[in-house]
This record gives sequence, structure tokens and C-alpha cells, in this order.
Amino acid sequence: MKRKPSLLEQTRTQLEKSTDVMFQPFKIGPFNCQLAYIRSIVDTKALIEGIVTPLIRAAAEPPQDSSWLERIENRSFFAIEHKRSTDQAEIADAILTGHAVLFCDGLPSVLLFPLTQYEKRAVPETSNEVVVVGPQRAFIEDLDVNMSLLRQIIKHPDLTVNTRKVGRFTRSRINIIYIAGLCRQELVDNINQKLDQVKLDGILGMNYLAEYLEDSPFSPFPQYQYTERPDTVAASLLEGRLAIIQEGTPYVVILPVTFFSLVQSAEDYYQRFYAATFIRLVRLLFIAISFLLPSLYVAITTFHPEIIPTSLLITIASARENIPFPALLEALAMELTFEGLREAGIRIPKPLGQTVSIIGGIVIGQAAVAAGIVSAPLVIVVSITGIASFIVPHFELSTAFRLLRFPVLILGGTLGILGIIVSTYLVYLYLVHLRSFGVPYFQPLAPFIWKDIKDTFVRVPIFLMKERPSSYGSPDRRRQPDKKEPG
Repeated sequence: MKRKPSLLEQTRTQLEKSTDVMFQPFKIGPFNCQLAYIRSIVDTKALIEGIVTPLIRAAAEPPQDSSWLERIENRSFFAIEHKRSTDQAEIADAILTGHAVLFCDGLPSVLLFPLTQYEKRAVPETSNEVVVVGPQRAFIEDLDVNMSLLRQIIKHPDLTVNTRKVGRFTRSRINIIYIAGLCRQELVDNINQKLDQVKLDGILGMNYLAEYLEDSPFSPFPQYQYTERPDTVAASLLEGRLAIIQEGTPYVVILPVTFFSLVQSAEDYYQRFYAATFIRLVRLLFIAISFLLPSLYVAITTFHPEIIPTSLLITIASARENIPFPALLEALAMELTFEGLREAGIRIPKPLGQTVSIIGGIVIGQAAVAAGIVSAPLVIVVSITGIASFIVPHFELSTAFRLLRFPVLILGGTLGILGIIVSTYLVYLYLVHLRSFGVPYFQPLAPFIWKDIKDTFVRVPIFLMKERPSSYGSPDRRRQPDKKEPG
């Protein structure tokens, strides 16, 4: 009868292509042992002090019986915490993820020592979501460090963390995080069900998963929120939302979202509510400007010049007197040029990017006006539009409006004000019907919820926010008691 291969032989066979896996033999009396690990991803100091040294000491004074096996069984031989396994797939996966694995004759199971140590950078300051007042720490690519940053803020046993592995080859760890009792269980079940259907070879970034999770993957509007700030994640969890963290990614995905949650910034809650309300209203105004200003300029100057005051109309007409192109083509050319400068500023090395984009915009704009290719008023319109697009706190929402600006511009240049009204109505109608994991995207405006307006267009004082937003359907709506408790 053919002998069944041992766990050591099965593991060696499975990992024979991974030449960086080391199998270090130890002979302790009549017992043969093998210690398997990958040197580049384990903590070598802990490996030597906690595992190799006790094995060498036991090999130097070999026991005459199996007493040392009994010490291993009752966990008194190694000082490092470990677990046992007889699953060959789990053993191979443990070696590839930074565990040291001990195979030993006479033991019914294999010992797994978690000694993972990847290279990681220090916790940096926030770079994309900068606030003047408030925490400055940002996530990094290490999952354990990110979890420690989050647990420093939320110290409650109801903070629930579900760990999964996704990706056939990458086997990336992801953590699904929520607060039990605040987050809807249907949302958690929905996310787990969708993750079960992900069968990708590799997950290299959170966007890989996000495109599988969202309800409308072809929508230009994001149905999830990226953030690099631990305090933003904590605030979202306290509202009844859910967060997903992946190892190797310094950003966290928060879901569900609404349009107005993407317009809000972390700094809104670190400054006085008067200033926060004013900034929010300015933000919404400039979102409308970034979306509609070029198309309004083209539509009015082409089809409705009577709307413009006479003195201003004369100025615009004189500036456009020698321009050989219609206003629509002129605006499209300038918008595409501005998008090219923006992309070039991102791709150029950081010390040069901002300088090249600013100087390039000034030089090209002045040269185009001097050459009579574009008019000076349009350069001003495109510049204001570009500045307005940077005011949107979340890059994905800003990108959606940048993309939609071009079809609205074409409709405004061909149909006038009517084309702008129709396109704006269609966008609004789409936003009203869009949902993010079952949550209406334009809530609390549509459907209208009066209680949630206090943290939408305005930001009322914190002590008046007694309930969590109803948009996310949290089972526990109370955020603070109605009256101040004694003491």
C-alpha cells in the first residue's frame, strides 16, 4: 500500500518553485525537525531568540524520551505565541505570509509562529486631506499599523473587524470594519456576499474591490469614499457606516455615501460652525461653477447676448472680434488644454510639477490671447472653472463633474440655455435615482429629511446633533441624550 506523503513532504512539493523558502533541519535526539520560513519577510531577531535558540539548546542536550514533545504540547517550550495546524493549504499559506513553521516527528500537528515583518514607512502627515486644525496622521500601507491608528480613536468592544483574503495569487488581507449595533447587518451581509463573488488573480488596490462592490459600476459618480485620515474613518463608523482596509494600500474605503457626504470635509468639524457653514455654501457654489460656467458662457455669448449688460457685451464682442473659431470650439480647446496641463502637473516630478503647470498655464494663455486664437474673457472663465474644481474635497466627485462638463458644454453650445437646462435636469434626475448600497444618493434632499439638513448645507453646533444621520439606517439613532446627565 502506497504511503501517504507527510505534511512536510506535501509542503515542500507545493513550495518547490519558491526558492526563497528555507527549510532548516534540526535533529533532537531521535526526532527530526524542520523549520520553514522566508527570511525576507520574518522578524529574524524574534526567530533566532524565540525559536532557533531553544531548538539548538535542545539539540545540544538531547532528551532521552519524549518529554520535550510534551512541553511543546503544553506550550512551555517556546516563549512565542503559536498555534497548531494539520491543514496543508493553511501551512503553505502561513509560510508565504511570513510565519515560521515547525515540522517535527512525533507531533500530530505543525506549529505556526506569526513572525511577519514587512518593510514599512513611518506614519506620515496627511497630504491630500489637509486640515489646519485637527489630527495630522495618515494611513500607511501596513494593515496592522492602520488598525492601531483606528483603535487609538475607538476603544470599544463593539468595534468589529472581519478579516478576509482576496486574490488568487496576491492573497491580500482586507479588514471589514464596523461597529456592531450601529451598522445595518444587511449592509455587512451584502458586502460579504459580493466579496465571495470576487475571483480576481490579484488585488493591487482598493479600487479593484470597489468596482465589484458598487451597485452602479458604470456611473461617473463614486458610490464609495476614499480617505487617508483615521479620524474620518472613525467618524463614519460612528454614523453607522462600514469601512474596508486592505494591506498595501494607504487609503480606506467608506460606504455607503451620499452626494453631500462627499462634499463635506474633515475640517468642517474642527472649526466653529459659523465658518464651517460658510465654507460649505461656498463649496457648493463653486461646484456649480465648475460644472456650468463654461457652458453658460458659450450659450449666452452665442445664443442669448441680450442677457449680458451692454457695456460687458461690448467688451466681450471686442475681445472676440478677431477670433477665427466659434465660441464652442474655442471653449473645448481651452478646456482640453487645461486638463492636459493638470495631468502634466501630476506626472512631472513633484518639485517641478506645480511650477510647470502654473507657468505653463500663464504662458500658454497669454500666448493664445496675443495670437488671436482665444479671447481673454474665455481664458478667465476656464481659469475660474479650473480653480473651482479643486475646491471639491473628494477627488472622485471632482472627476465626475470634470467629465460631465464636456457634454454639458456641447449641449450649451448647440442648444443654448435650453441645452443647459435639459442637461442639468438629467443629471439631477440621475442623482435622485442613484443609490449607494441601498442608500439614496441625494438624501436628505431627495427624499427630503428635515432632521438631516442640520449637517448638509449648514453645520449646526455639535451639541445639537443628537441623532445619527437617517441616511445610513443605523439601528441606534441616538448619538447623545436629550438632557445633560448628572455629573
